[in-house]
Amino acid sequence: MKNKSAIIVGGGINGLCAAYYLHKEGFDVKVIDRGTIENNCSFGNMGFLSPSHFVPLASPGIIAEGVKYLLDSKSPFYIKPRLDLNFIRWGLNFYKNSNQKTVDKNSYPLEDLLKLSRHLMDEIRADLGDVFDMETKGCLMVCHSEDAFEKEKKVADAAANYGLNVVVLDRKQVQEYEPDVELDMAGAVLFTDDAHIHPGKFMLAMKQKLTDLGVHFQLNTEVTGFKKEGQRVKSVLTDKGDYSADEIILSPGSWLGELTHKLGHRLMIQGGKGYSTTYDHIEKNIKYPAILVDGRCAITPWKHTLRIGGTMEFSGLNDKVLVKRMQGIYNSIRKFYPGLKIDFPPLDKIWTGLRPVSPDGLGYIGKFNGYENVNIAGGHAMLGVSCAAGTARIISDLLTNKAPEINISAFDPMRFS
Repeated sequence: MKNKSAIIVGGGINGLCAAYYLHKEGFDVKVIDRGTIENNCSFGNMGFLSPSHFVPLASPGIIAEGVKYLLDSKSPFYIKPRLDLNFIRWGLNFYKNSNQKTVDKNSYPLEDLLKLSRHLMDEIRADLGDVFDMETKGCLMVCHSEDAFEKEKKVADAAANYGLNVVVLDRKQVQEYEPDVELDMAGAVLFTDDAHIHPGKFMLAMKQKLTDLGVHFQLNTEVTGFKKEGQRVKSVLTDKGDYSADEIILSPGSWLGELTHKLGHRLMIQGGKGYSTTYDHIEKNIKYPAILVDGRCAITPWKHTLRIGGTMEFSGLNDKVLVKRMQGIYNSIRKFYPGLKIDFPPLDKIWTGLRPVSPDGLGYIGKFNGYENVNIAGGHAMLGVSCAAGTARIISDLLTNKAPEINISAFDPMRFS
């Protein structure tokens, strides 16, 4: 009997993991991507696997904080003023969802997905091999001010209620965790269930594994439309030809709105640009990945390599670099880690990626717009790496008529229609 076939549009971390699980279920899989694997959003991000990130991006105070930052060119938040009806519509829905009631409702399904993904990543590492620098020592939430530290302690209390393991560290204790680099901070919370990987190495290793298994990659290929027949998509139309499959999975990251528009309903998604730079050969490096709570950026070590990154910039679908955004990240890192010997990066060493952000901070997983054979996988904002394995496993379950391990109703792609 002929294997069922699947086309995955998008070769980012969600698309790669979906290809991995669908191949395991016997599907013939083709991955189509508008670029290469190396220029996808997750390739240069911080690599966090974070069950601790159960609070969605759309949360109380995020709007007021964003307004506060708007006039600061080096701030971690930026909106480019523009008359864009899709962005305005998205923004109004984001505002509507930035309340405690919605956060309380969405935190539980998000935490379920994060825990599922964290567990599955251990299984993937056992299969691929230890080739992407995965470490399971946890992640620090570091706070420069006492006020931020007190607020983070409350998050730690909530995390404990979700069954997460947390350790609250005062200033002296944090320094003991980082004996090689002088720190300047009030304290930190260590989330020991968290882990981190090198996302670029993971994606390249996964692509190689899939290629060896017979998954076909159609790269540098733009999707131009779809051939529809009733409630099914028969073919994906591209600038390199038309491709047919039994199942279609849309996982194009921040281009999800553009792609779904071609199928009659534009999903609300905006690209939130993040910046990072990577340093090699750091002689005295930190040992723990960390999020700088009141610095609004992050830092990740891999032995003698170090990456710093952050910001959320809504300026449309582009890869333009605003150097002052990187300056803000660098300044925060130097403030929290004065003993870290790093220089400001040259322009050609500044990486950017567009995180796909939904109006409530949750991703989109499942059937799309009444089509029998079209599923969505993505839209996880800053949690793409953290949610990828679980999202992919759920898509695989749906396409093989299995019940997903978690309730996915909160991730319904049509919830804003």
